[in-house]
Amino acid sequence: MSFTRRAFCAGLAGVPLARAAWAQEEAPRLTARAATVQLAPEGYPATEVWSYDGQIPGPQIRAPQGSRLSRRLVNALEVPTTVHWHGIRIDNAMDGVAGLTQDAVPSGGRFDYAFDLPDAGTFWYHAHTNSMEQVARGLSGALIVEESMPPDVDRDEVLMLDDWLLDPETGRFAGDFESPMMRSHAGRMGNLTGINGRYDFSLTAQQNERLRLRLINSANARIFVLRLEGMTGWTVALDGMPLARPEPVTAEIVLAPAQRVDLIVDVTAEQGAPAALLSQAEDDSWQALAEVTVTGQNSRAARGAPAPLPPNPRMEVPGVTGAQVRAMRMEGGAMRGMASGRFEGQDMNFQQLVQRGQFWALAGQVGRGDAPFARYARGETARIRLANDTAFPHAMHLHGMHFRKVLANGRQGPMRDTLLIMPQDSAEIAFVADNPGKWLLHCHMLGHAASGMTNWIEVA
Repeated sequence: MSFTRRAFCAGLAGVPLARAAWAQEEAPRLTARAATVQLAPEGYPATEVWSYDGQIPGPQIRAPQGSRLSRRLVNALEVPTTVHWHGIRIDNAMDGVAGLTQDAVPSGGRFDYAFDLPDAGTFWYHAHTNSMEQVARGLSGALIVEESMPPDVDRDEVLMLDDWLLDPETGRFAGDFESPMMRSHAGRMGNLTGINGRYDFSLTAQQNERLRLRLINSANARIFVLRLEGMTGWTVALDGMPLARPEPVTAEIVLAPAQRVDLIVDVTAEQGAPAALLSQAEDDSWQALAEVTVTGQNSRAARGAPAPLPPNPRMEVPGVTGAQVRAMRMEGGAMRGMASGRFEGQDMNFQQLVQRGQFWALAGQVGRGDAPFARYARGETARIRLANDTAFPHAMHLHGMHFRKVLANGRQGPMRDTLLIMPQDSAEIAFVADNPGKWLLHCHMLGHAASGMTNWIEVA
C-alpha cells in the first residue's frame, strides 16, 4: 500500500489521541505483564505472577516532594487493569479507579498518568481493577516521595510486607479468587509471608547504625502484628503523614492492609546477637519476618531520639465540632449477615445478595451505587462515623484525602488514609473535603471490597 494521507488516517482509526502523544516526550513506562518468580523456597516450583516490569514487587519509584510524576501504563496482560496511587492527594482523573475516575485499560492498551506530589512520605501503587485478584497476583509497588531535608539516618529501607497463597506442588496461586468462603470471612490469607517478594528477606547492619524502615502492608487481607528485636525504634509517620513528635516503639505495631508506618530504628544488638523485625504467627509465636545480621560496630555512638519529620502541607482539620456527622454502618459477612442492602438499584435481602456473590454493605449500599454516600462542598469539613457491625475487622480507606480520627474531648488522632476498625467497634473520622471529584471509601480487605464493602463520596 502506498503511503497516502488516506492510508495514514485509516491507520489511526481506534487509536486514542487525547493526549497528542507525539507532541510531548513519552513518560517512563510501567508495564503490567505476566512473569515467573521464585516466591517459594528453592526446591519448590516457581510462580507465574502478574507484575509491573517483571518484578515482585514492582519497581520502586522515588521522586522529590513538589515534583510531578508521570508514568505510561502499558497493559500487556490479557485482562483490563488500572493503577491506583495509594495515599497521594491526587487529581481525581489520575486516581485509577475503573468505572469511577477512568475506563479500565484494555489488554494491549495504555494510559498516561501524570500528577503532582504535594506530600513527602511512604506511599504505594497497585491495581484497582478486580483488585482482589490482581493485587494478590503481584500488581503493587512502592512510591516514595522524598523530603527536601531528609532525617539523619544511615540508610533508608523500604519493606513491602505481603503474603501469598500458593499450591506447594505446582507453585501456582491456590484457591478460587471468587471463593465465597474467603470473601464472606476474613479475606484471602496466604500460607507464605515475606518482604519485597522474598520469604527469607534479610538485612545487614552494624551496631549503632540508624535505619529508616518504611513498612508497607501490601497483603490482600492479612493484619501484621510486629515487634522489634535487637533494635530501638520510634514511629515518625503513619500512612505517609509525619507525626508531630516521634513516638517510641514500646509495644507491638499493628499494620492493617494498605497501612504504612515509618520507623527510625537504632540497631542495639551486638555482633552475633539476634536482631529482627518479628511477626506474630497464628499460634501467637513470634517469627522473624526480616532478620538483621549485625556485623561489627558503627563508628558513631548511640544517638538520642530523632527529630520530627517536616510536616506536609494542609494537615490541619479545622471546624470538626460544628461538622455534620454522617453514619456509615458496616454490615454483612459470615456469622452476622444483614437484613437487606441496595445492589444495582434494587433492594435485596441477604440471601438474594449472597446468590449474586455479595456479602457486605456500607450504609445499606452493596457495592458502588449510582449515588454517593455523601456530597460535600469543596473546603467543607466532613465527619463520618464508621460503625463495624460485623464479625470481622475492616481496614477502611479513603481515596484522595487524608483524615484524622476524632478522639475523646475533641482531640484528633494522627493523619491517616486507612483506619482499622475491629468487630463491634466504631470510630469517627474528620477531613477537609478540599479535593474535588469522586472518591472511593472502601474496605481494603480486598475480598470485602469486591463483594460489597465499597462506597464513594463526591466533592464539588
